[in-house]
This record gives sequence, C-alpha cells and structure tokens, in this order.
Amino acid sequence: MFRSGFVACLALVPFVASATAYEIKPKAPESAFSAKLQPDIIGLSSATESSKALPTLEAHLKDLPGVKPETAQQKFGGTGVSYITSIKFALPPTANHPGESLGAWFSSPASGNRAYYISRNLGFATDRQPSKAEVIERVTAKYGDRPTLIGDGRIYYFYKGGKVVSVKQKYTPASALEALNGPINPKAALALNNAQGKGSCVAALKHAQALDKKLASLLAEAKSANCDGLVVIEVSPGITADRVGKAEFTLVDFKLVASAAKIDDDAFAAEKNEALNKTPLRNANAIVTASAPPYDPDSGM
Repeated sequence: MFRSGFVACLALVPFVASATAYEIKPKAPESAFSAKLQPDIIGLSSATESSKALPTLEAHLKDLPGVKPETAQQKFGGTGVSYITSIKFALPPTANHPGESLGAWFSSPASGNRAYYISRNLGFATDRQPSKAEVIERVTAKYGDRPTLIGDGRIYYFYKGGKVVSVKQKYTPASALEALNGPINPKAALALNNAQGKGSCVAALKHAQALDKKLASLLAEAKSANCDGLVVIEVSPGITADRVGKAEFTLVDFKLVASAAKIDDDAFAAEKNEALNKTPLRNANAIVTASAPPYDPDSGM
C-alpha cells in the first residue's frame, strides 16, 4: 500500500449552473513548480484541477468499498456557479487497513480551480511497518535524492526559483537515517531564513498546518515564507524505534496561494461590480416613483 501510494498519477473548470451561467475566464496562477519539476501526492499536484483530482482519488480508493471522496462546494460570488473548494476522504483503521486520510484544497475557477494545499496521512499495520531506512529510500526515489534538509523526524524539500533549495546538506543512507532521528542542523536551519532572519519554511510549514486551509487564511504565511513551495514527509515511530507507524505527506504551493488569492479577489470584485451595473435603471426609477405621492396642481405645492 505504501509503495503504491508513491506512484504518480488551463482547461475549462467544471461547475454546476444554469444555461445562463456567469462566464468565468480563468487566468493561470503562478506556481512554485514547473512541468519538469512537479511533485505530487498519490497523483495530486498543484497543477491538478478539482475535476481531475476527483477521478484520481476514486481510482486510488477503488479497492476500499464504502470509502469515497467527499467534496465541499461554494458559489462564485453572487452567481449561480458552484465549484469545488476541497476534496477529502478518511478511512479509519480496520482489521484489513491501518487507516488513511487525505485533504486537498482548491482555488476558485478564476485561477483554474487548482490545488494549493495537499495533505495525506498514512498508517501502517504492525506486521507491515517499513523501516525508517526504507522510507528514506522510497521518499528520495520519488522526490529527489537531495532533500533540502532532514531532521526532527521529517524529510524537507523546499522549492524556490523552480528548483529544490540547497543548504549544502549531503546525505548518505546512513547519515540520512541519523539526521532523521536527530534535531535539525542549526546551521542549515539558519541558512533557510531570509536576510532579516525570518521566513524559514520550517516555521511556515508548522504555521500552515495549524491554520484554516482557505486561501485568505494562508495568504500572510505564503507572502512571508522564504520559499515558493514545499513537500515534507513526517514519520512517526512504530512498534520499535527503527520502524514507521505513520507517515504524513504535505505539499504546499505558497507561490500559487499568493497568486491565486490576487486573481480570485480581482475576479470576485469584477463579478460584484458587473452585478451592480446590471441593476435595471427602469426598475430603480419605478421604485422611486412608487414611493413618492402623486403631484396635485391645486395643492399649491
């Protein structure tokens, strides 16, 4: 299950509306990633639209009867256009499965309805728990053999300028395992700060994980983070210290968060102004006329 979970998998955005639906013209948001460097979590990346995410997750869950992705939707401003804002599924631990959950959050159709935050939690049965060394091997095979940083039970990949950020940490299988079990290298952590000593993406990850996942809630963190995006894998100990009982995968595209928030805000404002401008002048005059008393020429007024 663990190995298969690592396999990877602007069109018009789907929406539910009437034949006279408000027309949305998507603008592509900026992203931390590119076509050549597009990390994913079970096939979902920040290039994934909600219309593609749903069948991807349904395929992932096909062997788990009764478990289906759940979507949250909202209207685009004051229009009748509905779109998906998040997709989630949760599988509690059972006798046949150690448990798994996933959440993906999407921007509005104005910015392509793209995923900007993806999180997956995966448990492992006690008799099938991989070793930490195996997890490191599988993670580096998928996301690259030069992670930005390893420590505190996490493997960090930070992205900036279209590539993985380097703080000159080179790992062998043995040293990577030692680093995973120990604290973050202080010098490497310091190198991740900006010129003012702030903005480390280690802190940005922790803040983002604790926040509501709406674009507006993540915007300040996205603007202050000293990276464009991240992929982080956190492992929790299993039945023994060298085994993994649970793994958490997090992908955040901070650059997309900032860009999509601007696109969406402008689109919502434009829709609101358009709605106001479409208010019939005749109806407005009729309301004023109906509220005023009729003119009487003999009243002296």
